[in-house]
Amino acid sequence: MNDTHGYIKSHPELFWEGREIVYETLGGYQHIAGLVDKIRKERPALLLDCGDTIHGTYHAVKSRGAAMIPLLNEMGFKAMTAHWEFAYGPERFIELSKKLNYPVLAINCYREGTERLVFQPYEILDVGELQVGIIGIASNIVDKVMPPHFSEGLEFTLGLEELPGWIDILRNEERVDLTVVISHLGFPQEVQLASDVEGIDVLLSAHTHNRLERPHIVGDTIIIQSGCHGSFIGRLDLEVDDGVRGFSHELMKVRGPSDPDVEEMVLRITETDSDHLETVVGSTRTHLNRYTILESTMDNLLLKAVMDTGDFDLAFSNGWRYGAPVPPGDIRIEDLWNIIPVNPPLSRVRLTGREIWDMMEENIELVFSRNPYNQMGGYLKRCLGLEMYFKIENPPGARIQKIFVNGRPLDPSGTYSAVYVTSQGVPSRYGEDHEETDLRAIDVLEEYIARNSPVDAGLEGRITPV
Repeated sequence: MNDTHGYIKSHPELFWEGREIVYETLGGYQHIAGLVDKIRKERPALLLDCGDTIHGTYHAVKSRGAAMIPLLNEMGFKAMTAHWEFAYGPERFIELSKKLNYPVLAINCYREGTERLVFQPYEILDVGELQVGIIGIASNIVDKVMPPHFSEGLEFTLGLEELPGWIDILRNEERVDLTVVISHLGFPQEVQLASDVEGIDVLLSAHTHNRLERPHIVGDTIIIQSGCHGSFIGRLDLEVDDGVRGFSHELMKVRGPSDPDVEEMVLRITETDSDHLETVVGSTRTHLNRYTILESTMDNLLLKAVMDTGDFDLAFSNGWRYGAPVPPGDIRIEDLWNIIPVNPPLSRVRLTGREIWDMMEENIELVFSRNPYNQMGGYLKRCLGLEMYFKIENPPGARIQKIFVNGRPLDPSGTYSAVYVTSQGVPSRYGEDHEETDLRAIDVLEEYIARNSPVDAGLEGRITPV
């Protein structure tokens, strides 16, 4: 399982059928548990979690992750790794990890300036007659592009240099029958990792929200990834006899049987503030989602609300992937928390045209780098007021062809006012006069939707590959 982002209960999930969008109600830990219970009755099984688990929804964030812990312990996970778990600050995550009845694994998370690992690097588990070695790799971008408080006192590596040594220990000292890596680097990075490092039997992938209908095979390594928001789990059945001799895989939609004990826990967690969260603040004509890489309807709505708070030339936010889709119809308070669960303050800044150009070139490289290890998205930075034409295939620093601000060519020496959310929207190294306001994103969204319902936030084609 990967990238559940705190989605405790069932929710709408989006599918494309040709040019049409359709929805199914999927997810919910009670249904995940029901599916896993059924599999466990069939054969010995391991339930593993690749991270982005305890942050992303109202109940997760308001409890600073604590609401998730009893639920996760009930599920019978055997190991996990991490990314957005660090959003509460490293010490809070370490505190929460000690309350789990299974380990957090990370070969690439160190105390800053030392070679001391914060979490254990691997776990060995007995599964039937087999010994399985599990190695964890946390997201390596936590101290590079995430807000600074995520990584205070820590530093992260890619894990590329460390991984062969840990595999050697498992295979040649511990003599395990199967080597599994649970990783939160992202699918492109993990494909490259499997090419660069020998000895991985199975690589459970995360971060990029890929719905892999069939495994990706690199040499002798089987790679799977299973969507996001707990809408899917990946089932991988292995025949092991001195190595993997055969396998079958299913990307399973999470619906159907429900575990009654877990269902009771889900209801108990989500009844907190339920009347408030179900409050309807307005409606949307647009399918709101983050399932498109250059521009998204969900962020168009967010940026329209942000821009509406003052007289600005531009608005920016990060290209987040999380946030379950909101179908046309009512928008509830809970949907706003799903859109931007960190609920950050709005900030203002003045940017030169040259800084805007350089910031966007940097962001394009972080998303589309030819070297997968240099990809550190998210999707492309979300913008309002800016139109950009770029060539994806060009080398770093030479991709942008033209930028316009509100229909006028960008003036490199000009100065532009911008409003943004989080340091991922506009990093502190760009611009002058950064000023944090008293306005919070969810309040701004709520007020904008109430004034403008039904809202329209369709794709406008502002970011164009040429």
